[in-house]
Amino acid sequence: MVQSIGRVAVMGSGSWGTAFAKVMADAGRDVVLWSRRAAVAEEITRQHRNGGYLPDVILPDNLTATSDAAAALTGADAVVLAVPSQTLRENLAAWRSLLPTGATLVSTAKGVELGSLNRMSEVIADALAVPADQVAVLSGPNLAKEVGAEQPTATVIACSDVDRAEALQHACSTNYFRPYTNTDVIGCELGGACKNVIALACGMADGLGFGDNTTATLITRGLAETARLGATLGADPLTFAGLAGLGDLVATCSSPLSRNRTFGARMGRGDSLTDAQAATNGQVAEGVKSCASIRELAARNGVEMPITDSVYRVCHQGLSPRVMAAQLLGRARKAEWS
Repeated sequence: MVQSIGRVAVMGSGSWGTAFAKVMADAGRDVVLWSRRAAVAEEITRQHRNGGYLPDVILPDNLTATSDAAAALTGADAVVLAVPSQTLRENLAAWRSLLPTGATLVSTAKGVELGSLNRMSEVIADALAVPADQVAVLSGPNLAKEVGAEQPTATVIACSDVDRAEALQHACSTNYFRPYTNTDVIGCELGGACKNVIALACGMADGLGFGDNTTATLITRGLAETARLGATLGADPLTFAGLAGLGDLVATCSSPLSRNRTFGARMGRGDSLTDAQAATNGQVAEGVKSCASIRELAARNGVEMPITDSVYRVCHQGLSPRVMAAQLLGRARKAEWS
């Protein structure tokens, strides 16, 4: 039996780390948010704000922050990992000796690791030498700014240990944040990783001046190629019709709050990758890196993912977004479900 979750460490004070820390504090947990920067930690603790990421959100009193990883992790029943996917392994190496034995480890990063092609739960289990059923995955239509503003949303907590998933579900349930449980970790992770790549494509289409028909087409066909990859790797196809699949995909592909969609739109309007990065304060959308690892994972498993392949060629091989659109439309015709 997994113990109830009373104290939570959230490792990462970006937009989503801060928003989810607020959710867990609002659900009655004792939350410590770790920030790499001491000034950010001090602002959160003293002023109950994170002005650099969620300036309009007032954080609850039972949420404090620190730049000392050991202080954040001591006594935690659950550890929420809210750092970018491609830096997760590096951070875990630094935290490994500090992690409480048996704590529930919660992945919020959405990507596939470059090189190893591991999903984030696999990175955690490997880097920390813990069993897979100690790792849970959080995924769904959870745009940080809206969650911080307490706008109603739902999410999925995926874990092969049902008791652990249900304990975490109880620990983050509020009147605006509704978590569901799922045992399909593979499907939830692939849905979260692939949606960032499809959102880049939707942004590029918007930047080119295309409208809702194009966006709907990319969302639908993007979901189809994500589900093909998932089925090949052992995911439950129903997962892709749920919150961690279609729900997250629609939010990320449609909202101006989505970093990936916004980044893609800049490239669609003619910005280079470097220009788009400069315009977003040096932040690279997760899909820019993940498109390479997802493309390689698909190729290794013989899965056709034309949108992902096209996004990769725009981001890393200099293909024009307009040429990308023409090439996607010019592909050989086939039955929809073939």
